[in-house]
Amino acid sequence: MLKLTMIPWMLVGLRFAIAPFLLLDALDGKTGIGFIGGYTIAVLSDIFDGIIARRLGSSSVELRQADSWADVSLYLCIAVSTWLIYPGAIAQFQFPLLMAIAAQTTLFAVSLIKFGKFPSYHTYTAKAWGISLFIAVVGLFGFDMPETLWGAIGLCWVNSIEEIIMTLILPEWTHDVLSLSHALKLRSATSL
Repeated sequence: MLKLTMIPWMLVGLRFAIAPFLLLDALDGKTGIGFIGGYTIAVLSDIFDGIIARRLGSSSVELRQADSWADVSLYLCIAVSTWLIYPGAIAQFQFPLLMAIAAQTTLFAVSLIKFGKFPSYHTYTAKAWGISLFIAVVGLFGFDMPETLWGAIGLCWVNSIEEIIMTLILPEWTHDVLSLSHALKLRSATSL
């Protein structure tokens, strides 16, 4: 019998499983409706894994870290798929994309240096960035609209900067810190 507490883990696993299939679909230089459908299912799994885990009281450090790694896996496959199918869009947005990659790399490096772990904050800005990524991917792969990348790039910068600052001010690694304001409250509470 399936334990309800396994549902969030299954949703995270589903995202890990879908990611390489999206990349496989893009290897021939084109994608179909299955790509958008698979990606949409992956995004929905990302939304509902946390909601269900919180409702069931089964959210844990391990689940939140697995969730973050599933996101990284999914978006690396999306990035390579974009490079395979839309090299013109990559060239057009080369500098802003490189700046976004640098911002995320800096965030990961700062967290690894300070805490020895990757961040897993799941901030409001990360959620907004996720929505903008969904719009950008559907806009690009579904409607050939590369200009939708601007929102995702801008929110990547905002999220990265917020989470770098949070990492610098938090005294210890923690997960599910929703904003810089929440991080400041955590810091104040631990310094008392």
